[in-house]
Formats: sequence, structure tokens, C-alpha cells
Amino acid sequence: MAITVQYVVTHKEVEKLVTTDKKAADQYDKMLDAADNLAGYLSAMGVKLEEDKLEELSIILAKNKDAVSKLLKGGSLENVLEDSSAEVVKLQASN
Repeated sequence: MAITVQYVVTHKEVEKLVTTDKKAADQYDKMLDAADNLAGYLSAMGVKLEEDKLEELSIILAKNKDAVSKLLKGGSLENVLEDSSAEVVKLQASN
């Protein structure tokens, strides 16, 4: 008999991630916390979106924090998108 430890990340009482990797679970949980903070900030700044759209936008921003940071620091859109495409290709090649 084998015992497997699973980490379950829930957000607003919904399971978002189940993994055996504690580090991945912690990272995902931190990303969701950042997304909640972004959603709150956007709402406080007067952005009017339906709740599900606001959550989707904030999660996209939080998941792509490095790319968003580069853009906010004046990086070009083309370079950021090129870097993102390179990461996708690298991930697909490793599978």
C-alpha cells in the first residue's frame, strides 16, 4: 500500500489545484493571493467589470507578473511577447 500526500489549493471554496508538489502548491496559492489583491486594486481604481471577468483578468496579470513587470518598466511589447512565445515552445519541447 502506498501513501501519497496531496496538496489542494482552494480559492473561494473551489478546488483550483491538486498536486503532490508542496512548492508548486505554495506558488499557486501566492499567485491567487496576488490576483485577489490586483482585483481589489482594480475595483478601488474604478474599473467596472463583472466579477468573473475581473477575476480572470487579475489571474492573467498575476500568472504573467514577470512579463507585466517588463512592460511597466518600458520593455517593448514585441520583446515581451517573443520571450513568452519562447517559453511556450520550451515547455512544449520538454513534454
